[in-house]
Amino acid sequence: MATAPPATAVPELPQAVVARWRAAGAPLVDLLTRAHRLGPVSGVPLADRPMVLVTDPAAVHHVLALHPDRYVKRAHRMRHLLGDGIITVDGTPWRRQRRLLQPQFTVQGVHRYERLMRDAAAHTARAWADSARTGRPRDLAADMRRFSLDVIWRATTGQALDDTTHRQFLAAGRIVAATAALGPSTGTTAPDLADDHADVEAVTARAIAAARATRTPSLLDALLDAAQLPDSDGDLVRDNFVTFLVAGYETTAATLSWLLLLLHDNPDRRAWALARGPAGSPARTAAIRALIGETLRLYPTAWLLLRQAARDDVLAGHRVEAGTTVAVCPHLTHRDPRLWADPGLFRPQRFVDPPQRPALGAYYPFGLGPRACLGAQFGLREMAVLAETLLPAFDFALTTAPPEPVFDLTVRPDGPLVATVTARNPRG
Repeated sequence: MATAPPATAVPELPQAVVARWRAAGAPLVDLLTRAHRLGPVSGVPLADRPMVLVTDPAAVHHVLALHPDRYVKRAHRMRHLLGDGIITVDGTPWRRQRRLLQPQFTVQGVHRYERLMRDAAAHTARAWADSARTGRPRDLAADMRRFSLDVIWRATTGQALDDTTHRQFLAAGRIVAATAALGPSTGTTAPDLADDHADVEAVTARAIAAARATRTPSLLDALLDAAQLPDSDGDLVRDNFVTFLVAGYETTAATLSWLLLLLHDNPDRRAWALARGPAGSPARTAAIRALIGETLRLYPTAWLLLRQAARDDVLAGHRVEAGTTVAVCPHLTHRDPRLWADPGLFRPQRFVDPPQRPALGAYYPFGLGPRACLGAQFGLREMAVLAETLLPAFDFALTTAPPEPVFDLTVRPDGPLVATVTARNPRG
């Protein structure tokens, strides 16, 4: 019986490369891209922590899906905002919360929120129609933020989003934008964000008080029920309510903004999707999903997933010592030419004509394994509902240069998407 070859050290970037990167103040993605050229498992010698970058599909699957007990989440960089919600906790509290919340986010569970999604999409369509009549430009990125917050607000509270709540909760976006992708996990709040935190807490307290008074069927109502259980953890209601709002707001808005930018630059892709079949047909539904799926390939909701090796391990033939930070990077995996044909091009057809079936660990915009995004089906459905509503009805043209991507906790366009909107069918 053949024996496995001995494990080798992880190939590592020279310290001089890291020093030049620090001196230039370049974004983290630039350094990781350099490390990725060394191979699908590579070392990044940062001064404050040993780090291994993982982009190989089999190694990604090993870390996230097969051995989550060996590669664990530690203190979360957003704990100062999210508290002990399902994203930030680990171990027994996480398992209890996952069991509690999972039924709300299955395909069947998401179906009960379909009408709320369509109501929020109709609100956005009315705003676009008004701009089409008046010629007033719109910030499409701001529209996507409002839509995504409107959907999650309706789902969590049972109420449409009001202007005061919308204005206050923009503070959450500023907090996320100020949080580095790879920074200290201290759980503390920067002093200049104190007012933003206060706005988020005001929104949260108002929503929970209203939910306790009305008990309207909603995600928040389900949390209130769970809080009565004797083994509920911490401030289950507050922490998961904020988690739902922040996670559902930032990631979905960024993906929708990228979708609009990609369709603006590739109008033939929208024409292709709409020509696949009439509204509501399986063919058009599949094409709309392919537009979203390809957007998530190029701009995954979480571009960098951090874990810590709980014990020594061998990863893709390389030694990984306990305590090492393991950075799994969907952004680089999804753009690897060894895994994807024409990886830099927006080609939604790759998911339907015929569908490309990537290897396990080659496509993971929502993560993999037990810690994969709980709200993935919810987010996919709300994005599809908005695309099905807007794309057949409106054309849009940017009036400013397309913004560059910013890589912080999410990957988002840096700046507004100012555009003019025209109706494709004025009578419709």
